[in-house]
Amino acid sequence: MRKYLFSAGFALLVAATSASITMMTPPAFASQIKYVVNNVPITTGDIQHRAAFLRLQRKKGDAAEEMIEQTLRVAEAKRLGIRISDAQVDAAYQRFATTNKMQLKQLDGVMAQSGVGKEHFKEFIRSQMAWNQALTARHRSDSGGAMSEQDVVRRMLDNGGTKPTAMEYMLQQVIFVVPAAERSATLAKRKREADAMRARFNGCNTSREFAKGLIDVTVRDLGRILAPQLPPDWADQIKATKVGGATATRETDRGVEFIGICSSREVSDDKAAQMVFQSEGSSGKDADEISKKYVEELRKKARIVER
Repeated sequence: MRKYLFSAGFALLVAATSASITMMTPPAFASQIKYVVNNVPITTGDIQHRAAFLRLQRKKGDAAEEMIEQTLRVAEAKRLGIRISDAQVDAAYQRFATTNKMQLKQLDGVMAQSGVGKEHFKEFIRSQMAWNQALTARHRSDSGGAMSEQDVVRRMLDNGGTKPTAMEYMLQQVIFVVPAAERSATLAKRKREADAMRARFNGCNTSREFAKGLIDVTVRDLGRILAPQLPPDWADQIKATKVGGATATRETDRGVEFIGICSSREVSDDKAAQMVFQSEGSSGKDADEISKKYVEELRKKARIVER
């Protein structure tokens, strides 16, 4: 059910905007409660920030309706036990800036001066990440879990009898642990240590030897993982990294991490076929339809009061 958080057009627009609004004065928004959705308030300020976000994307839409739906989605994700940490959101925000060749201060400036605000944008990121996980859970529930053998055979016949292939990775996770209580004081130092080890990484066989002299470093073999099973936050980096190399380091709720690529190969066994077909069956139009239906159900059960 993975969906991209931002369109390529939006990314380019934000990058272009960073060079053109430096002289603008950030708008000031009033903040009074406009709606209460299942006891969660939505303010006029929230709606104005979302309206600015739509303008930045050059999209038509109802800002109030978008905020109502976002509130419903976030509440449903919480009900399912889905939690997106600040570290995950900050990492996604950083990746967005990096992808668009911007410094964080530049992206902060674009968000402030366009009237969106970085906190509003980050909460949008958090809601999208949580909702993607909720959609995945919903899809699995609707389909009764994994595809059956009959489903796989049917999809293969629809595909001309060809069994699809998938890349199989053997991965190793290296975590520089940072306790929550020490995060503000030690995270930067741990990031430097992780970057140094990552630069020396030359294969999974030597990583434990490198880690021996380091404090609070965990090395975990993740085993066989097929491409459709890769965690969305890591998938693109893993696919772009050569065997024997490692992804860039990332700050997570555990500390600072990177993934080593021990080996990779193309496989076409039954498990690969099942995963590829299942992944294909839960993307694009299917995901949009599931999302739309899901939100409609939540609205019918919700208590939405306009002030």
